[in-house]
Amino acid sequence: MSNFTVCARFRPVSSRERQDHGDSVCIHRIDDETFSLKDDKEYEFMFSFDRVFYEASEQADVYKFLARPIVQDAVNAINGTIITYGQTGAGKTYSMEGVHILDCDEQKKGILQRVIDGLFEDVSSSHESIKYTVMLSMVEIYMGKIRDLLDPSKDNIQIKESKSEGILLSGVTKMSLLDPADALLILSNGLTNRAVGETLGATAFIYSRSGKRWTMITVHGRIKCGKLVLVDLAGSEKIEKTGAEGMVLEEAKTINKSLSALGKVVYALTCGTTGRGDHIPYRDSKLTRILKDALGGNSRTALLCCCSPSPSNAAETVSTLRFGARAKHVKVSPRINVNEDTHTEVIIAPPLTKDDSPDRISDKVSAQLLNEDVKLLKLPSHEQVILFDDPSSMEDWDKNCEDGLVWSINQQHAMEELASLVQQLEYSNNELRAVLRVAERLVDEQYAAQHACFLEKMLDSLVQFLAQVRLYFLTSLTKL
Repeated sequence: MSNFTVCARFRPVSSRERQDHGDSVCIHRIDDETFSLKDDKEYEFMFSFDRVFYEASEQADVYKFLARPIVQDAVNAINGTIITYGQTGAGKTYSMEGVHILDCDEQKKGILQRVIDGLFEDVSSSHESIKYTVMLSMVEIYMGKIRDLLDPSKDNIQIKESKSEGILLSGVTKMSLLDPADALLILSNGLTNRAVGETLGATAFIYSRSGKRWTMITVHGRIKCGKLVLVDLAGSEKIEKTGAEGMVLEEAKTINKSLSALGKVVYALTCGTTGRGDHIPYRDSKLTRILKDALGGNSRTALLCCCSPSPSNAAETVSTLRFGARAKHVKVSPRINVNEDTHTEVIIAPPLTKDDSPDRISDKVSAQLLNEDVKLLKLPSHEQVILFDDPSSMEDWDKNCEDGLVWSINQQHAMEELASLVQQLEYSNNELRAVLRVAERLVDEQYAAQHACFLEKMLDSLVQFLAQVRLYFLTSLTKL
């Protein structure tokens, strides 16, 4: 068992905060793991985490310490979860996505882009005999319902649980990824479908996410499967400070209810429950149920607590840090996941000699088979079968058996690839139609020039993908 990896990150003071309090901050750095904080009542608190990223920290530093070990484990079939937590405007989305998911600035790339690059880097450098398939899903919890961001028509995804695979989202869209550019394009399209709401946050009048968003990347090997989940939680702050009204107010209440349920689960895992035995209230919200594997289950989990260093947000910062300090004590049990549905048990028969009779051969093989299998394989007593005419036929027998097994596996793998490609073609077809609709609206030459780079990237990606599809089809048909 291991504990959560918990880090704190402080963004720079915003212009709004600078107008109110100048450059003053409520934290005092002690070292890279410990700091002190004074709230608005001048009470001093001391916090210690696995790593503290102060205002001058780089995006690459956060990824290298917090996410890189989890990415490497995912390729080796160990589940991983990375969660960003904190009040609205504290830097959660910047840490996760950077300025924009398609931004090519290396310095500003977020955890998500770097995870994609790291996954494909590890997959490409793995042993040639290992075959990987990388799949992507994106969902959002909005007003208590799970929405599929890759297919907005699926707006009420159901949660299911499997003993072998853990928590599953029934019917969620899974896209096969060809390369990092293809992955970022799909992510960008998914992010445009997320829900946002206007709130008067602590830093300025901003747009905040109205739901919790999951990006699930699954790395499939022939026998093993690792799942990497990235969670960008909605902002947590006092409702009276958000300025929310009407529908946005209802959204804020739903968010706070889910985050409260998350806090109760973490409390139960670290401090125990009162009067209910060992019950952990995972089912109190969809948020905690989806995160069941990450909260004390089969996953290596990292939490990034994003905070404002300004005295005007000291109360929210203390609340966020207290949650992180408690989460440090949550224990998880990550393990290597065996993909049971593709696992094949190969029974190796005992070595045969020329003098072995059919009865002796049957006895040797029967010793390694189940009784039901033996009944099916037994030969009638009146039949005599000559298996070997000469010693060389033994080698032919072994070769034919091996060739048959390889052909069967290759055929199954080819069919799986064809099914995945069909799904990818359907998505790309819709994507191309969207690009054409956008192009039709770009009648103004100046406006078109501003978007030329983006359109060029999308069209280049589609051309590369269609070339890959053609190659896969030709290869798969050759195998069949």
